[in-house]
Amino acid sequence: MVTQEGSERLGALAGLVAGGGVVVLSGAGISTESGIPDYRGPNGTMNRRSPMTYQAFTRDAAARRRYWARSHVGWLTMSGAAPNAGHRAVADLERQGLVSGVITQNVDGLHQSAGARAVIELHGSLYRVTCLGCGDSMSRAELHSRLGEANPWWDGRATRINPDGDVDLDDDQLDGFHTVDCQTCNGGMLKPDVVFFGENVPAPRVADCFALVESARLLLVLGSSLTVMSGRRFVLRASKLGIPVAIVNRGRTRGDDYATLTLDAALGTVLPELAHRTAGAADALAAS
Repeated sequence: MVTQEGSERLGALAGLVAGGGVVVLSGAGISTESGIPDYRGPNGTMNRRSPMTYQAFTRDAAARRRYWARSHVGWLTMSGAAPNAGHRAVADLERQGLVSGVITQNVDGLHQSAGARAVIELHGSLYRVTCLGCGDSMSRAELHSRLGEANPWWDGRATRINPDGDVDLDDDQLDGFHTVDCQTCNGGMLKPDVVFFGENVPAPRVADCFALVESARLLLVLGSSLTVMSGRRFVLRASKLGIPVAIVNRGRTRGDDYATLTLDAALGTVLPELAHRTAGAADALAAS
């Protein structure tokens, strides 16, 4: 439920968005209503354990085996997740001609499933797997089938899903799980096509994101605490260029001091109402 103050802020936000030229920067908070937890919220996975790092994945065979066992179970949940009202509202704003692009820190593909087209996946996608040896790629669904064939009797059961696609498993459930390697180069290490902690986002992708932000009339942050620089740098760039920043998130963020407007609210409630309020303005903008 939106409070009176929240309704007023939503009205102000609708006025900003109605002018068009909006670039969305989304974080894990937009996907929580699809059953995928965030990292730093009240129930976030950062409160329980550290996520997989690139260094651990590439250097420690046991850590890599643990990741793929957890991810094998988690894939069933991730691949079955459906976009929620917040994702659909962002796609609606794009169809209205108000959102010119989406930069998402999420790896779940839910913006695209909801119908958004101009999406840059800053941290990659769980739906792809790459070989660190030869660079070949495959779909995550194909790898899931291969892992299933390699582990016909294994029956891991998750206790909790994580936003990076793996799950919490008791250690004794890891016994007997076998990983698989690249078939193209016969032994290359396979890795999900996502940016792990401790790994750099590819420079060309970052450049594309900066270019999108620099062309914006408004940067709209949705569901991100902006704790890490990977996302916060775009808020800093927008602020430096005098581009207004609006933030909708549950709780404070590290970008609030740079924001023209902040709104603490559930995205699945606020964003559909935002899209409804801007619909008439979008028609007028198109006609002008």
